[in-house]
Amino acid sequence: MAAINFDYHPQFFTATILEWKPLLKADEFKNIIVDSLLFLKKEKSIEIYSFVIMPNHIHLIWQIQDGFKRDNIQMRFLKFTAQQMKFKLTDTNDSRLQDFRVNTSDREYQFWERNALSIDLWSEKVFMQKMEYIHNNPLQDKWQLVKYPEDYKYSSAKFYETGIDEFGLMTHYAG
Repeated sequence: MAAINFDYHPQFFTATILEWKPLLKADEFKNIIVDSLLFLKKEKSIEIYSFVIMPNHIHLIWQIQDGFKRDNIQMRFLKFTAQQMKFKLTDTNDSRLQDFRVNTSDREYQFWERNALSIDLWSEKVFMQKMEYIHNNPLQDKWQLVKYPEDYKYSSAKFYETGIDEFGLMTHYAG
Protein backbone atom coordinates (compact mmCIF):
# COMPACT_ATOMS: atom_id res chain seq x y z
CA MET A 1 0.00 0.00 0.00
CA ALA A 2 1.20 3.51 -0.78
CA ALA A 3 1.89 6.18 1.80
CA ILE A 4 -0.86 8.64 2.70
CA ASN A 5 -1.93 10.95 -0.09
CA PHE A 6 -2.48 14.26 1.67
CA ASP A 7 -4.61 15.44 -1.26
CA TYR A 8 -7.40 13.36 0.35
CA HIS A 9 -6.85 14.78 3.84
CA PRO A 10 -6.85 12.36 6.71
CA GLN A 11 -8.67 13.80 9.72
CA PHE A 12 -7.87 14.12 13.37
CA PHE A 13 -11.16 13.21 15.04
CA THR A 14 -12.07 13.60 18.71
CA ALA A 15 -15.31 12.58 20.39
CA THR A 16 -16.07 13.03 24.09
CA ILE A 17 -18.51 11.16 26.31
CA LEU A 18 -21.32 13.39 27.61
CA GLU A 19 -20.09 15.68 30.39
CA TRP A 20 -16.72 13.88 30.30
CA LYS A 21 -18.15 10.92 32.22
CA PRO A 22 -15.67 7.99 32.35
CA LEU A 23 -17.94 5.45 30.65
CA LEU A 24 -15.08 4.18 28.47
CA LYS A 25 -13.02 3.23 31.50
CA ALA A 26 -14.40 -0.32 31.25
CA ASP A 27 -12.99 -2.47 28.44
CA GLU A 28 -16.47 -3.63 27.43
CA PHE A 29 -17.26 -0.07 26.34
CA LYS A 30 -13.88 0.42 24.68
CA ASN A 31 -14.60 -2.76 22.71
CA ILE A 32 -17.80 -1.19 21.36
CA ILE A 33 -15.61 1.54 19.83
CA VAL A 34 -13.17 -1.02 18.41
CA ASP A 35 -15.97 -3.14 16.93
CA SER A 36 -17.55 -0.14 15.25
CA LEU A 37 -14.23 0.96 13.77
CA LEU A 38 -13.62 -2.60 12.54
CA PHE A 39 -17.00 -2.61 10.81
CA LEU A 40 -16.24 0.69 9.04
CA LYS A 41 -12.80 -0.56 8.04
CA LYS A 42 -14.20 -3.85 6.68
CA GLU A 43 -16.79 -1.99 4.59
CA LYS A 44 -13.84 0.05 3.27
CA SER A 45 -15.28 3.42 4.27
CA ILE A 46 -12.27 4.37 6.43
CA GLU A 47 -8.58 3.76 6.97
CA ILE A 48 -7.30 4.16 10.53
CA TYR A 49 -3.78 5.47 11.01
CA SER A 50 -3.82 6.17 14.74
CA PHE A 51 -6.19 5.91 17.69
CA VAL A 52 -6.53 6.00 21.44
CA ILE A 53 -9.59 5.21 23.54
CA MET A 54 -9.40 7.02 26.85
CA PRO A 55 -11.80 6.71 29.82
CA ASN A 56 -14.00 9.58 28.60
CA HIS A 57 -12.96 10.42 25.03
CA ILE A 58 -11.41 9.06 21.87
CA HIS A 59 -8.91 10.41 19.36
CA LEU A 60 -8.44 9.02 15.86
CA ILE A 61 -6.57 9.81 12.75
CA TRP A 62 -8.69 8.30 10.04
CA GLN A 63 -9.27 8.88 6.39
CA ILE A 64 -12.71 8.66 4.85
CA GLN A 65 -12.46 6.74 1.60
CA ASP A 66 -13.72 7.71 -1.85
CA GLY A 67 -17.47 7.34 -2.22
CA PHE A 68 -18.18 8.07 1.45
CA LYS A 69 -18.99 11.39 3.11
CA ARG A 70 -17.18 12.42 6.29
CA ASP A 71 -20.30 13.72 8.04
CA ASN A 72 -22.21 10.54 7.25
CA ILE A 73 -19.42 8.24 8.52
CA GLN A 74 -19.01 10.27 11.72
CA MET A 75 -22.77 10.26 12.35
CA ARG A 76 -23.04 6.51 11.74
CA PHE A 77 -20.07 5.82 14.03
CA LEU A 78 -21.35 7.98 16.89
CA LYS A 79 -24.96 6.82 16.56
CA PHE A 80 -24.06 3.13 16.42
CA THR A 81 -21.66 3.29 19.38
CA ALA A 82 -24.20 5.26 21.43
CA GLN A 83 -26.89 2.64 20.70
CA GLN A 84 -24.54 -0.17 21.69
CA MET A 85 -23.59 1.61 24.93
CA LYS A 86 -27.27 2.09 25.74
CA PHE A 87 -28.00 -1.59 25.01
CA LYS A 88 -25.06 -2.68 27.20
CA LEU A 89 -26.23 -0.53 30.13
CA THR A 90 -29.86 -1.63 29.66
CA ASP A 91 -29.03 -5.35 29.37
CA THR A 92 -27.00 -5.29 32.57
CA ASN A 93 -29.45 -3.08 34.51
CA ASP A 94 -26.59 -0.64 35.02
CA SER A 95 -27.75 2.42 36.97
CA ARG A 96 -25.33 4.61 34.98
CA LEU A 97 -27.87 4.61 32.15
CA GLN A 98 -29.72 7.35 34.02
CA ASP A 99 -26.58 9.52 33.85
CA PHE A 100 -27.15 9.77 30.10
CA ARG A 101 -30.89 10.59 30.16
CA VAL A 102 -31.44 13.94 28.45
CA ASN A 103 -35.10 13.90 27.30
CA THR A 104 -34.54 16.35 24.49
CA SER A 105 -36.93 16.61 21.56
CA ASP A 106 -34.86 14.25 19.42
CA ARG A 107 -33.61 11.68 21.96
CA GLU A 108 -34.08 10.23 25.41
CA TYR A 109 -30.39 9.41 26.00
CA GLN A 110 -27.19 11.02 24.84
CA PHE A 111 -23.76 9.42 25.14
CA TRP A 112 -21.52 11.69 23.07
CA GLU A 113 -21.10 15.42 23.40
CA ARG A 114 -22.45 17.21 20.36
CA ASN A 115 -20.10 18.63 17.75
CA ALA A 116 -17.25 16.14 17.73
CA LEU A 117 -13.99 17.68 16.51
CA SER A 118 -12.77 16.83 13.04
CA ILE A 119 -9.73 18.59 11.61
CA ASP A 120 -8.26 17.97 8.17
CA LEU A 121 -4.55 17.18 8.34
CA TRP A 122 -2.93 18.98 5.42
CA SER A 123 0.69 18.05 5.97
CA GLU A 124 2.83 15.20 7.19
CA LYS A 125 4.26 17.45 9.93
CA VAL A 126 0.82 18.14 11.43
CA PHE A 127 -0.16 14.48 10.96
CA MET A 128 2.89 13.36 12.96
CA GLN A 129 2.23 15.95 15.70
CA LYS A 130 -1.34 14.67 16.12
CA MET A 131 -0.21 11.04 16.12
CA GLU A 132 2.36 11.77 18.84
CA TYR A 133 -0.33 13.56 20.85
CA ILE A 134 -2.65 10.54 20.49
CA HIS A 135 0.02 8.06 21.55
CA ASN A 136 1.07 10.13 24.56
CA ASN A 137 -2.47 10.76 25.78
CA PRO A 138 -2.45 7.83 28.28
CA LEU A 139 0.76 9.22 29.84
CA GLN A 140 -0.65 12.64 30.69
CA ASP A 141 -0.49 13.60 34.36
CA LYS A 142 -4.27 13.51 34.58
CA TRP A 143 -4.38 9.87 33.47
CA GLN A 144 -1.04 8.13 34.05
CA LEU A 145 -2.53 4.92 32.69
CA VAL A 146 0.81 3.41 31.63
CA LYS A 147 4.51 4.20 31.75
CA TYR A 148 5.12 3.82 27.99
CA PRO A 149 2.68 4.59 25.15
CA GLU A 150 3.02 1.10 23.64
CA ASP A 151 1.85 -0.47 26.92
CA TYR A 152 -1.65 1.00 26.59
CA LYS A 153 -3.84 -1.65 24.98
CA TYR A 154 -6.42 0.67 23.43
CA SER A 155 -3.99 2.68 21.34
CA SER A 156 -2.11 2.36 18.07
CA ALA A 157 1.22 3.10 19.80
CA LYS A 158 1.98 -0.63 20.17
CA PHE A 159 1.42 -1.11 16.43
CA TYR A 160 3.96 1.57 15.55
CA GLU A 161 6.46 0.34 18.14
CA THR A 162 6.22 -3.44 17.53
CA GLY A 163 4.19 -3.98 14.35
CA ILE A 164 1.53 -5.86 16.34
CA ASP A 165 -2.02 -4.84 15.40
CA GLU A 166 -3.97 -6.43 18.23
CA PHE A 167 -7.39 -5.37 16.91
CA GLY A 168 -6.82 -5.58 13.14
CA LEU A 169 -7.63 -1.89 12.75
CA MET A 170 -4.46 -0.30 11.58
CA THR A 171 -3.06 1.01 8.32
CA HIS A 172 0.54 2.22 8.66
CA TYR A 173 0.83 5.86 7.66
CA ALA A 174 3.97 5.14 5.60
CA GLY A 175 2.27 2.47 3.54
